Amino acid sequence: MHVFETLRGRTRLRLRATPGDLAFEGLSTFIALAVVGLLVLITVILYLAAAESIRTYGLGFLSGSVWDSVSQRFGAAPFIYGMLVTSALALLLGVPVSLGIAIFLSELSPAWLRIPLTFIVELLAAVPSVVYGLWGIFILGPAMRVYIEPGVQAVLGFLPLFQGHPIGSDVFTAGVILAIMIIPTISAVSREALLAVPDSQREAALSLGATRWETTRLGVLRYARAGIFGAAILGLGRAVGETMAVTMTIGNRAAFFGSLFEPGQTIASQIASRWLDAVPPLELGALIQLGLVLMLVSLFINLFARLMVGRFLRVGEGAE
Repeated sequence: MHVFETLRGRTRLRLRATPGDLAFEGLSTFIALAVVGLLVLITVILYLAAAESIRTYGLGFLSGSVWDSVSQRFGAAPFIYGMLVTSALALLLGVPVSLGIAIFLSELSPAWLRIPLTFIVELLAAVPSVVYGLWGIFILGPAMRVYIEPGVQAVLGFLPLFQGHPIGSDVFTAGVILAIMIIPTISAVSREALLAVPDSQREAALSLGATRWETTRLGVLRYARAGIFGAAILGLGRAVGETMAVTMTIGNRAAFFGSLFEPGQTIASQIASRWLDAVPPLELGALIQLGLVLMLVSLFINLFARLMVGRFLRVGEGAE
């Protein structure tokens, strides 16, 4: 027996449930809830493992600026600061390049070049983090120290962020290597968002006399802005949690920095560099508390992304 129901103006066909349908629905529901339960379980385990540090420092852990194993004083502020600066730098450098790649592949590239170039760009995402780190140590770091950082300093040296002595193993190098690592993710998702734009958008812009660039800017990019924003957030999520490449290139100094040419530390790199030498129970608990903070930051980023993408979609629907 078929039953028709209307939901939000759409007509749906609902079939009478069979035992197989009920079993499939129950299994699907269980798997979906199991993923949520796993997230909750991980959070609880981290909280219990960090209980000693949480009891000792409380919320003051987030504003503490000292990490001293001898005096047993631990704070997360320098690592949160380093994580935010390197991630912001990665987005600042990586998003324009990624968007340019996506526009070329979806709008401008000849057919014979599109597929192999897409494959090469996406292949960069499969390169292990430690390989990027080794490349950063032996190739990128020396190039940054000798050529790139002095050149940037010659142009922007009047800004505090670009003052100091370039050393190659610093926050700026870590930001650059993070930008390179997130380019495949952002460009691939942005390209799919651009390809999903209906051809009618392009045809309408061209029929009104728009140039090719105006068609891309007004008819394509504006239509796909929600997908592009989601791609940037995916890249940010990788940059925030990246460990090995950053640990190998950032200099690993647990302190605030005023210049991008100084060494620093992020939450992930601090956990990686201090884990084996951590003194239990307090320092070990503090490192686990850092992991809990990183997890909450990632959750906040994803919630913010969902809200912003939803807002972009509502604005787009209203414009239509």
